[in-house]
Amino acid sequence: MKPKVYFSRSISPETVVRLYGMLGKELKGRVAVKIHSGEEGNQNFLKPEFWRPVIERVNGTAVECNTAYGGSRDTTEKHLKTLEKHGWNKYFPMDLLDAEGPDLVLEVKNGAVLKKNYVGKNLADYDSMLVLSHFKGHPMGGYGGALKQLAIGAASSFGKANIHGAGEPEKVWSPEVDNDKFLEAMADAASSVMEYFRNEIAYINVMSNMSVDCDCCAVAEDPCMRDIGILASLDPVAIDQACIDFVYAAKDDPGQGHLIERIESRNGIHTIEAAAALGIGSREYELIETED
Repeated sequence: MKPKVYFSRSISPETVVRLYGMLGKELKGRVAVKIHSGEEGNQNFLKPEFWRPVIERVNGTAVECNTAYGGSRDTTEKHLKTLEKHGWNKYFPMDLLDAEGPDLVLEVKNGAVLKKNYVGKNLADYDSMLVLSHFKGHPMGGYGGALKQLAIGAASSFGKANIHGAGEPEKVWSPEVDNDKFLEAMADAASSVMEYFRNEIAYINVMSNMSVDCDCCAVAEDPCMRDIGILASLDPVAIDQACIDFVYAAKDDPGQGHLIERIESRNGIHTIEAAAALGIGSREYELIETED
């Protein structure tokens, strides 16, 4: 059977909760809710008020990790201040997974590039995960969605360098690193987190504020495409593929070409190809459109 991807054109916190419910999966035990805290200065990231109802719905803890690049989130001290400034501590528990070392090391089975993935050690405190993703472009990955949140998002600062360096963290920003290898490393890392939670994971992608830049950019372009909607699935490959398909289908959107250029110039689809090759999801899916 093809995995189901639920979709609504309505973009609201209530729709997020409704689509999560349609998945028919109650995440068990302590639930880690992967959010993106937003680089200071970024205008596009989805705010805690938007995610609050679904985090409360699963009785979850919002989790994040430090970055591998300089900015407002590359150290624990600075990241904690950014989390507070952006309001993440206001409504629900918040856990910076790699606030203190050592990292939790996950084995990558059958990885194309990585043999080990380094994640925030506090991930061991959780039994399941809800991956909340803001779908948009990305300067290196072409696009950012569920697979990136699962891979780069759960990785510690060192783990992010390891993924970006395609297994050689010392080459984190080196032009020597083949970009396709970085994309394959993301797929490898995502597979290790899925294996760790034994697929006790659910995914929600929100297609709004779609800039060609990521929420990790302090200076990001404004959104170029019109909002499309919210998607939910138990398959990270299917949900990301569905988002890509929606972008290509939006032929009347004047900003479509700009986002597609970003995706194609970085060969962004290769992350999905690599993840599918690892067997962690399907590029074929059943889209179920719903109405509020």
